[in-house]
Amino acid sequence: MAPVTVQVKRLNNGANLPLPSYETAGAAGMDICAAENVTLRPGRRAAIATGFAFAIPAGFEVQVRPRSGLALKNGISVLNTPGTIDSDYRGEVKVILANLGEEDFAVKTGDRIAQIVVTPVIQAAMVEVDSLNDTARGTGGFGSTGV
Repeated sequence: MAPVTVQVKRLNNGANLPLPSYETAGAAGMDICAAENVTLRPGRRAAIATGFAFAIPAGFEVQVRPRSGLALKNGISVLNTPGTIDSDYRGEVKVILANLGEEDFAVKTGDRIAQIVVTPVIQAAMVEVDSLNDTARGTGGFGSTGV
């Protein structure tokens, strides 16, 4: 499958940062770095600048996901995950990081803070009906299928 081309605009605060990139040949996500220094206290969150804006092709989105190492080692996660960058958004990409750990966490310019995944989007047509077909599950939710 041919790669999808995403145009990237480097903003002033991203002047010395690497473009988002895959770290290994089999990686699904590209690492993206912070373009600012921020200290996240435990229980706090912040939208961290990345220094880039994207032009994502129609029919695609970019999902922002946590980095597993930051989550496990430091309790740092991405809120609203996966975050969605829509194909018609042209502003700076920011990553909403949360400190779920017990100690302050220093984000430094150039630190890899999240991964981004380019993925296709299928838009749905919502059709209002008077009733829905029955299923074995029915209206059971939130734990209704067992543990």
